[in-house]
Amino acid sequence: MLVIAAAVKFTSPGPVFFRQKRYGLDGREIRVWKFRSMRVQENGAEVRQATKGDDRITPVGRVLRKTSLDELPQLLNVIEGTMSLVGPRPHATAHNEQYRSRIDGYMLRHKVKPGITGLAQVRGYRGETDTLDKMQGRVYFDHQYIRNWSIWMDLRILFETISVVFKQENAY
Repeated sequence: MLVIAAAVKFTSPGPVFFRQKRYGLDGREIRVWKFRSMRVQENGAEVRQATKGDDRITPVGRVLRKTSLDELPQLLNVIEGTMSLVGPRPHATAHNEQYRSRIDGYMLRHKVKPGITGLAQVRGYRGETDTLDKMQGRVYFDHQYIRNWSIWMDLRILFETISVVFKQENAY
């Protein structure tokens, strides 16, 4: 993590870390840690998702995002108890507000701690959710995770996450 922090700091102006407001367990607001991967930091009512070829992403940030190394600081969230290793990925609060009225049961995903990785991510819903169908797919798998949780499921998701990260699909 020190090497990544140095790479972020010395290759682009700005802080090493980015903290974003998201909803955690029971819909309580948490601040999620990430290595900064963009030139512009967004944390307001409107949050634009990163897209393929996004010019806001720094060269180091592109590598971090492709490999999911930008998520490593979320281990601090796990240590402080606001996140788990596995669970529904937390979305920016602006996205929660956008989708809670458009997708039935959307907020049920906040009945468990959010995770660094989740069932939706290993089932192909990693990265940008630029359509309502993609977000509905993500929420479907989040609900499946909540309904069928077991320690074995968590271990399988952690193992499958390694494969997903190496494939680098939908990560930009």
